[in-house]
Amino acid sequence: MTTLRLTAAQAMVRYLSAQMNEDGERFLAGCWAIFGHGNVAGMGEALHGVRDTLPTYRGHNEQTMAHAAIAFAKQSRRKRAMMVTSSIGPGATNMVTAAALAHVNRLPVLLVPGDVFAHRGPDPVLQQVEDFGDGTVSANDCFRPVTRYFDRITRPEQLLTALPRAMAVLTDPAACGPVCLSFCQDVQAEAFDFPQAFFEPRTWYQRRIRPDHHELHRVVEQIRAAKRPVIIAGGGVHYSDACAQLQDFAETHNIPVVETQAGKSALAWDHPLNLGPVGVTGATSANTACGAADLVLGVGTRFQDFTTGSWSLFKTPGRSLISLNVNAYDAVKHGALPLQSDARTGLTELALELASYRADDLDSALKADWFAQVDPLTDAPADGNALATDMQVIGAVQRASTPDTVVMCAAGTMPGELHKLWKAPRPGSYHMEYGFSCMGYEIAGALGIKMAQPDRDVVCFTGDGTYMMANSELATAVMMGIKFTLVITDNRGFGCINRLQMGTGGAEFNNLLDHAVHETPSNIDFAAHAASMGAAAIHVSSIAEMEDALARAKEATGPFVIVIDTDPYPSTPHGGTWWEVAVPEVSDRAEVQDARKGYEAALKERT
Repeated sequence: MTTLRLTAAQAMVRYLSAQMNEDGERFLAGCWAIFGHGNVAGMGEALHGVRDTLPTYRGHNEQTMAHAAIAFAKQSRRKRAMMVTSSIGPGATNMVTAAALAHVNRLPVLLVPGDVFAHRGPDPVLQQVEDFGDGTVSANDCFRPVTRYFDRITRPEQLLTALPRAMAVLTDPAACGPVCLSFCQDVQAEAFDFPQAFFEPRTWYQRRIRPDHHELHRVVEQIRAAKRPVIIAGGGVHYSDACAQLQDFAETHNIPVVETQAGKSALAWDHPLNLGPVGVTGATSANTACGAADLVLGVGTRFQDFTTGSWSLFKTPGRSLISLNVNAYDAVKHGALPLQSDARTGLTELALELASYRADDLDSALKADWFAQVDPLTDAPADGNALATDMQVIGAVQRASTPDTVVMCAAGTMPGELHKLWKAPRPGSYHMEYGFSCMGYEIAGALGIKMAQPDRDVVCFTGDGTYMMANSELATAVMMGIKFTLVITDNRGFGCINRLQMGTGGAEFNNLLDHAVHETPSNIDFAAHAASMGAAAIHVSSIAEMEDALARAKEATGPFVIVIDTDPYPSTPHGGTWWEVAVPEVSDRAEVQDARKGYEAALKERT
């Protein structure tokens, strides 16, 4: 057997560089790295040696560079991914939040944090977390509950089994999610004679699970008996490349489609059968159809509470719930009749079995009435000096957008407003991280999206609160010459949660900066801050000025930042449905007492 003598770190990156997807591209497009003790010597030297095939990118924060990697994978529809490496201790634990985000959203990312010495000679090392009852524990054990595969590499030869297992998880449609290979720092530098065959290029094909015959038969019977079915399109439609099949299926069988946050843009916004967003941040058209549906067919959705209105949305007695999902765990949620299958394959085979079946015609007024309600909200204000609303900001960006524009966001006010109001023209034009709703994903995510699709026009929405949490990768984008437009809506605090606080009867407290305890009032110049990191930045005082700035952004060569002050109180009053947020059972405040009564009444109505 021919062997190559390599360090374990060299073997890892050489193997990873040879893993291909079915499109002939390297599955791992690069590695994000912040070096420190625990990875600078072993992994640093190894990555330098493969920099032409597995490029290394330097971030400014371990969490946000992992967010960039995750956004890259999401926009690539899980066909490609990235690796992220950190030092031990805080460098590693900084990535735990990103691992959880990837786990919730079923997105591939390879996390390689450094770990303590396997031989334990200098124990405890700097930044080591000691468990008083378990000598095998390190800080990296935090990754166990938030990864789909975890392994600790304590011997070089363990890579021979660990790396193929890692790749199998990263490329498996059902098991897909984050992988953590906790890499002991002495082992990274230790040499071993690896079989040369281990490094031969390998292609990983997307597994397309076909429906079980018995499950398919039962589902077909249920659909044929339905008169008012509705399809809920989730993120799995995108990851399966099933958007065209979804449209064909809906048209053939006359079934309306509603979209989750992850599924939005699966069908063009103006398609007659697209009734819009569903759930808590949904359109009246979509939610009305779901409330009246006698059958709900989820395709590639995990039925999150925002999608289902905390399971209060589907009100028709005896309605059927079907879940077409590649993951068995998701396919059986809430007693759904499962159809475990790849979305594209499942829709194709369902269509063949349903033959000439067609649902009853839609109420054509539903969709028209919805847009008649919400379109005026996105118009430029008649009073040009009025404080802008988030809806008006969205309208300005929409008017400046093209079919190649990708809008993205993650947390705060904008996800709900964008879900309701953004008109996505084609698949991949809407990128929302709303499974984990993680503040701090936005700027790094925009960077990852642009790296995945350099020809797309990327617009990132973020609030002042999120910007304060994680803005460092804006400097990374400047360094790398990555162009995107960043729209910062400054409502002076956490406006979304302030509204939720008020909606549950609470007093305005500790959310908006004006309600926080401080000696010196906050007065942050976000445009100046962004400019200090090298971005082109401007503060605008009106929607008219914003539209001028959006035109200038198209000519920028790097990140272009637009800051606009917004009103923290208004939101789209139309659409939506109940969302369960527990209200205190006991309170001296009449507002809370009233909110509690409403909460208890809603609980009784939940189906």
